[in-house]
Amino acid sequence: MPILQQRQSQLFKDLPMIKTGVLPSTRYQGSKYKILDWINYYTKDLVFDSVLDAFGGTGCVSYMYKKNGKRVMYNDSLKFNYYIGLALIENSKTILDDNDINFILKKHSNFNYPTFIYDTFHDIYYTDDENKWLDVVITNIKNIKNKYKQALAYYALFQSCIIKRPYNLFHRKNLYIRTAGVERSFGNKKTWDTPFENHFLKFVREGNNAVFDNGEKNTAFHSDIFDLEISKVDLVYIDTPYISTKGGGVDYFDFYHFLEGIVSYDQWGDLIDEKSKHKKIKNGKNEWCDKGEIHRAFKKLFDKFKNSILIVSYRDDGTPTIPELVGMLKVQKKDISVKKLDYKYVLSNGNSKEVLIIAQ
Repeated sequence: MPILQQRQSQLFKDLPMIKTGVLPSTRYQGSKYKILDWINYYTKDLVFDSVLDAFGGTGCVSYMYKKNGKRVMYNDSLKFNYYIGLALIENSKTILDDNDINFILKKHSNFNYPTFIYDTFHDIYYTDDENKWLDVVITNIKNIKNKYKQALAYYALFQSCIIKRPYNLFHRKNLYIRTAGVERSFGNKKTWDTPFENHFLKFVREGNNAVFDNGEKNTAFHSDIFDLEISKVDLVYIDTPYISTKGGGVDYFDFYHFLEGIVSYDQWGDLIDEKSKHKKIKNGKNEWCDKGEIHRAFKKLFDKFKNSILIVSYRDDGTPTIPELVGMLKVQKKDISVKKLDYKYVLSNGNSKEVLIIAQ
């Protein structure tokens, strides 16, 4: 075995093995990972066998319900998130082994490796050597035939990309924060400077540990929620992008456009907004980030799933207001309760409460 392959294999084996079915930690903005116990406490006694996570995101809520033995349908309009749903929710048994890892990390003589990231993103998010590494690894992942192995590889790559970014975001050109030789009051330079390969192997292990079979046929969808056709589902969990009372929205597409580019690698160049300094992908209209459209969107969503139990996650300083959301739900539902929790999100300066609206 070549020395490089031996080193990769040993590093992979040296990571601690954990019993499968362990939810990986997440670094995504707005993730409900840290309040899953709270959500579970107020929904575990409801009567339902199937659940739709309508805006699945990190997949942590879907994963919680999968652990609870429910038949889970994960959906997200972002393609990179869909791969997370494939890897952690729909996938019940497939993991990445040493052969897969070596295939992903090795440069193959019979592959034509583009240099798109190296050519396009110089001095924006990662160093030139890191950009070259990404071009190779993405090309290899694209050539994996098994969709669940491919999804797990993408999952590990997404996490690796995020952990090496200041603020865990792609919202601006700020590689200099990593590379400047100055004292820092935030961030983790050691983590930023750890090689991509080391992070990737760690997150492969986390992804593998998360794979398990709950005995149900779980499914991942990549769809606008209004285009999703599901005949019947007992409970719908709704965690839309958040708009503050001042009108400022959380646009996950703009925060994580680089990850969306990774899974659209061959088309990436045509998608970039060349007016942006940080080469973001052009973003279409999104009613969930538009203060003038979001009320209508919620009403339409509640009507679409009026025959299901509805669980709405929001914040008490958002638009629509909690009383407005409750008023919309009363059109369809008789039994409505509102639960609140003091919780501060990273990068949030406000003192808002997390809210869970339960409508039956």
